[in-house]
Amino acid sequence: MSGPTRSLWYDFIEAPIRPSLTEHLVTDVCVVGAGIAGLTVAYTLARAGRRVVVVDLHQVASGESGRTTAHLTYALDDRYTTLEKSRGTDGARIAAESHSAAIDRIEQIVREEQIDCDFTRLDGFLFLGGEDTESLLDEELAAAHRAGLAGVERVASAPGFDSGPALRFPRQGRFHILKYLAGLAAAIERHGGRIFGESKVEKIEGGAPAMVTTASGMTVAADDVVVCTNGAISDMLVTHLKQAPYRTFVVAFAVPTGTVPDALYWDTPDPYHYVRIQPMDGGRDAMIVGGEDHKTAHEDDAGDRFDALEFWARGLWPALGERIAQWSGQVLEPADYLAFIGANPDGAEHVWLVTGDSGMGMTHGTIAGMLLPALISGKQHPWAALYDPMRITLHSTELLGLVKEGADVAVQFGDYVTPGQVSDVADIPRGEGRVIRRGLHKIAAYRDDRGTVHECSAVCTHLKCIVDWNTAEKSWDCPCHGSRFDPKGKVISGPAVADLTHSKSTVQSSKSEA
Repeated sequence: MSGPTRSLWYDFIEAPIRPSLTEHLVTDVCVVGAGIAGLTVAYTLARAGRRVVVVDLHQVASGESGRTTAHLTYALDDRYTTLEKSRGTDGARIAAESHSAAIDRIEQIVREEQIDCDFTRLDGFLFLGGEDTESLLDEELAAAHRAGLAGVERVASAPGFDSGPALRFPRQGRFHILKYLAGLAAAIERHGGRIFGESKVEKIEGGAPAMVTTASGMTVAADDVVVCTNGAISDMLVTHLKQAPYRTFVVAFAVPTGTVPDALYWDTPDPYHYVRIQPMDGGRDAMIVGGEDHKTAHEDDAGDRFDALEFWARGLWPALGERIAQWSGQVLEPADYLAFIGANPDGAEHVWLVTGDSGMGMTHGTIAGMLLPALISGKQHPWAALYDPMRITLHSTELLGLVKEGADVAVQFGDYVTPGQVSDVADIPRGEGRVIRRGLHKIAAYRDDRGTVHECSAVCTHLKCIVDWNTAEKSWDCPCHGSRFDPKGKVISGPAVADLTHSKSTVQSSKSEA
């Protein structure tokens, strides 16, 4: 079986491996998830002298943090003009302040823990694309200034190509995410924290103590539990009704060192394109290009998306060399554009979460590492209300977005009555999966490279939508809230915590109903 795509970061360094949890533990704080949010929360707490245990379904940076393009920016994906309409001038100001502080915090950690991760400060440039006009830049510049970003300025062109007028955002950053998280994990352990991989969490219970239980039956009793799993596995409903999952696509090209100025670049269409440089050995840089987003499991055309990114990039930078990597990732888009960071919305005592990265996972995850330790300690924080998971925004744009996404989720339940994608498992190509109908049931059928067929129920174990096959990543993806499963139905990422049900019971129930 050909596996999922592989991000460029794994060509530089081996992924950190930690042992699975094989004992019952008692600690001050248990962090679930070993991406940038979980490790930054754990690091901050461990530095403060708290006992910390981190558990992850897979390994350090094996989730979406390992599939980022690792931009560090306060130039928000949805732009300050949009955020200001949604959250007001004060909200836009706090967003600018917190994302700027997150870059500063990463720089501080790199320096204090001496993490060699290619961190550097650089400029970012927003330039026009598609049918957008210069008035868009003027409006965004004014909104950025109202948000307190006085250093943002209009320039005649971004460096290195004829972009036309652009906005320059000074003191952005970029780094090698895998090197950074490997260094952060080591720093957590130097400060007394413990990290466990291959430890699937199946239950999180609030209380005093709060309790985390793994699939192997091991438990972690903690004063507080922090859930940092991208799609939250502690809140099954509230935050998921206010955000939507999207796949985003990335290609990387080899270019001679210095050919493209080391900066961050974004254009203005929706979905937009985003570009950065990563230094490599041998007189080469990697130019990383992302974009072409679509709703998770609504399309299965990653090859076309990768090709579209290449066509766009070569149109602006003709000197690009060969394509050296391609991959996709998943982002969760909140209706009001900012992450959910705070107390678990279902009221579970001493349970906290971070979700809704909105394409800003590096800074949102770092904000969580600054905000949640303060809240856990009972302190007030000026950012808390802006990121509160229980917040309700009533701006018409968000309401329209919530209605639209809710209607889209409802449409997905129509898959229960549609025909299968193929009528017989023999029609499934080797190494591929298809949804088939068997009586009243939908089956996720995967045919491996040897021709053996593996069947599971196609019903997502989160909120019962029908999953669909992702050819590029060799996974079953849920179109409603973004849960993902491997070809044989094992959970890759939440909000689902349970694997897809083995279809043998489904077949039997179908026969008994007949």
